[in-house]
Amino acid sequence: MKELRDIVKAFDIADKNGKQTALATVVHVEGSSYRRAGARMLITDDGQLTGAISGGCLEGDALRKARLVMAQNKPMLVTYDTTDDDDAKLGVGLGCNGIIHILIEPISALKPDNPIQLFKLFLSKRERVVLITLFTLNNKQAPQPGTCLLLTQNEDIKGMFPDDAIKDMLLADAKDVLVNGNSVTKTYIYGDKFTCFIELLQPTVSLVIFGAGNDAIPLAQLAGVLGWHVHIVDGRSNYAIPERFPTVQKIIMAKPESALAQIVIDERTVIILMTHNYNYDLSVLKQLLPLQLPYVGALGPKKRLQRMLDELKDEEMEITAEQLASVYGPAGLDIGSENADEIALSILAEMQAVLKNRTGTSLRYKSVIHNRVPEQIITQTMN
Repeated sequence: MKELRDIVKAFDIADKNGKQTALATVVHVEGSSYRRAGARMLITDDGQLTGAISGGCLEGDALRKARLVMAQNKPMLVTYDTTDDDDAKLGVGLGCNGIIHILIEPISALKPDNPIQLFKLFLSKRERVVLITLFTLNNKQAPQPGTCLLLTQNEDIKGMFPDDAIKDMLLADAKDVLVNGNSVTKTYIYGDKFTCFIELLQPTVSLVIFGAGNDAIPLAQLAGVLGWHVHIVDGRSNYAIPERFPTVQKIIMAKPESALAQIVIDERTVIILMTHNYNYDLSVLKQLLPLQLPYVGALGPKKRLQRMLDELKDEEMEITAEQLASVYGPAGLDIGSENADEIALSILAEMQAVLKNRTGTSLRYKSVIHNRVPEQIITQTMN
């Protein structure tokens, strides 16, 4: 969600300085592309770009079209067919071998439910939401409603339905995405065809680092680059200080028994135990296992972690297979890490892989990088 936060920040600065802005969103991809549906970029009238919709090949042409969108104050759907050799002649030359559909819409601060306001609403809370972007794929000259609606976890609706005829079906599909967690693209046929990108947005990853030693510093720094929220927890007052961790969101100096009460833990929270204090890590692990988090990592050799688990079992604590499945020790992917910086990279890579349900395999061994099945358009005909 770092990209969305950067876009919101850039918009506020541009608006304060009286600049016009437009939002470019990748709404659908056929075949291969550098960015997938949901990639966004904010464009100002003086050419400042925040975010990305490609590897840098589309941005120049998108800027030219965005200026036209700002001048006409009307959204535009643009299609780049990178399977066509003529793209190279036009100066696009992506070489992605795919078709990329990008919606460019003007942003007005006077409109209460403009996309930026919907982004702000999402970023203000740690909960998943569904964002709805509507466009007409089969007729680029037709009105393009754009980013128009947000459904919260409590099923509150922010924004407006552009067409009451598809309201019930669209809302039902949005609720389904909210529950099942898979973004979809659907075309609703009712007179005209409306294609809708129903997108699940999830909160920023929250990384809790138990341990404020020197090896925690690069881990916190790298997580900050990814835009993750970082919490540092340690019982040593001379280690858990802002001077050592200037970029983290929260520093907690506490004993293991009281630390968790000071942290908001949810399904987007990942944890690493690296205090180098066996009893501290053991006490925290005992509290974490029942929470069934996506990732709990333990620094150090496997026998150290196994000893902890054996001690907890000796205390008659029931540890299920599901709980053990979320414990990773030694933490990190096997990339030959030696120093603290390399170990930090290894741990974050493993966390990212777990959160995305990937194995961390080298891409050279994969014939397809992304599973495109969820991005295929489903057609819904309405009577």
